[in-house]
Order: sequence, then C-alpha cells, then structure tokens
Amino acid sequence: MENVLSFKPGRVPLLISMPHAGLQLTPAVKAGLVAEAQSLPDTDWHIPRLYDFATELGASTLAADYSRFVIDLNRPSDDKPLYVGATTGLYPATLFDGVPLFVEGRVPSVAERANYLEQIWTPYHQTLRQELARLKAEFGYALLFDAHSIRSVIPHLFDGKLPDFNLGTFNGASCDPQLAARLEAICARHPAYSHVLNGRFKGGHITRHYGDPAQDIHAVQLELGQCTYMEEFEPFTYRNDLADPTRVVLKELLQGLLAWGREHYGR
Repeated sequence: MENVLSFKPGRVPLLISMPHAGLQLTPAVKAGLVAEAQSLPDTDWHIPRLYDFATELGASTLAADYSRFVIDLNRPSDDKPLYVGATTGLYPATLFDGVPLFVEGRVPSVAERANYLEQIWTPYHQTLRQELARLKAEFGYALLFDAHSIRSVIPHLFDGKLPDFNLGTFNGASCDPQLAARLEAICARHPAYSHVLNGRFKGGHITRHYGDPAQDIHAVQLELGQCTYMEEFEPFTYRNDLADPTRVVLKELLQGLLAWGREHYGR
C-alpha cells in the first residue's frame, strides 16, 4: 500500500499525531460496509485543517490516510480493550452508536487484516516512535499531542453531552502533572468552552504507550467535541464561524505545551 500516512517533521520538540483523520478505504472494507457507515461518520473530521497552524509553530505532524474502519491506529496491536464498557477495537465491528459496521458475511478476512496491521498500523507507529526519538535526541525531551474529535452526543458510548475539551493523560501517567495543570488552566481561561481532565476519555493506546515522563516523553490526548468546529452530521461541514475561535484555544494549548517544555527543561 502507498500513501498510508502524511508526515512532516518540525523544528520544535512537539509532535502532533492525528490517527483517526484518514478517509481512505481498502477494497474489502469499502465493499463490506453497511449503508450507515459509507459516509465514514466516526472519522475525526477535518483535524489536519483544524490544526494547520501547527506548521507555523514548528511542530511535527503525523496524520493517518486510511480510515479507522480499516484499522484503528489508536488501539494496541494485540487489540486489548482500553476502556471498560462500550468501546471499539483494533478492527472496529460497530459504529459508535452500536450498529454493526459490516454487512453479514462481508467482514475483511483474517489475512487482509493482518496485511492492514503490517502495512498501515506498523508504519504509523514506526514513524511516531522514530520522530519522538529524534526530538528527544535533539532537545532532551519530546512532547506528544494526540489530536482527536468526536460527536458530542453518543448515548452508546457516554451519558449526556461530552465536554468540549476532553484532555487525557491516562490519569496522570503519561505526562508531568504540572503540564496537565497548565493545559487545564488554559482551558479555564475560555469559559465559553467546557473542559475536563481524564473524564470519559483518558487517552488511548498512543497516549498510554508513548507517554513516559520518567524518560522525558510527555503525551496528552485531546478529544474535542465536534460541535466546536463543524456540523456533526452528514455532510460533516467544516464551519469557520465555529472553528476560528476554537483554533484560538487549540493554539494556546500547543503554545502552553512548548512553553512548559522550555521552562522545565531549559531549552
């Protein structure tokens, strides 16, 4: 497979990962999807566009090109569940609302899925791991921001309406608590948006696996309510009137990450 990811190295010790932004499908997945899934409703829509200011900040960016319906890059390769209760796996079987993802008898084969693991999941994680190693070698530390978004009301996954900004640090294990506190404080300065730290979304595999404060790698996940920047239902339109003020907060969060790193490490 070609074009399984989009990667751009930066000049500061920050990598922004976007594992659920992809829209490409393999022939087997495309042929098997139920009608409700063909519009790819569970995509982290427009995330590369929402964060396109990252280049001017000097951050590295890594985005998936293939849909999470093919393989979920934010799940471990052994498919061990990350959350108690309703969730989705390495090879999603249902939509977020619980509807089966594939027509009966049209699920991709074991061999096809092994190929997805080798040719889509593995290159993404190799790139992520190598870039974090490069940043740490150059700066002495690395910052990882795993950027996600989700429909703000999904009864199958969580009760009520999700907060707008859902920060996850695996209950404090993936980054320095002072860094998490700084990001919370930035969110609190924008009362038009609700926020929570380690609520329903505490960080997926990427945050949990790569975040290692003892080794000077600090990882944070942001699960952003899609109502803050787009229409949450098909055709999933990006809305500048919503997105522009949201981008102000996102930029402050990334600048806050970088400022904390400079202060904490002196570079």
